[in-house]
Amino acid sequence: MATLDQCRAALDRLAQNLSAADGSVRSAAALDRSLSCRITDLDVTFLGRLADGTVQDLTSVPGPPPHKAEIRLSMAGDDLIALVDGRLNFAKAWGTGRVKLEAGLRDLLRLRTLL
Repeated sequence: MATLDQCRAALDRLAQNLSAADGSVRSAAALDRSLSCRITDLDVTFLGRLADGTVQDLTSVPGPPPHKAEIRLSMAGDDLIALVDGRLNFAKAWGTGRVKLEAGLRDLLRLRTLL
């Protein structure tokens, strides 16, 4: 089972990957939306903002998110690390229910480039 520090490091790597991206990936990540990532097996939620092509102001809170973010992810810590490391395909994980993603339809359409 992944630790809180490993999950935080994975989200930091994701932010770095987004900020270094170009083309359609960069434009898809250029949304300005609140973001939550619930790590179910650790009972913790990371909160932040997807803005300027990266994840900003990342913090963690115990338990479920205190408010409904515009983009909401939920998964086990090991799955987060596997996704960021490229060992787990997002579409397959989402389709099988290992990863949950909730967002408005317009945001989902823009985010599909990232997935």
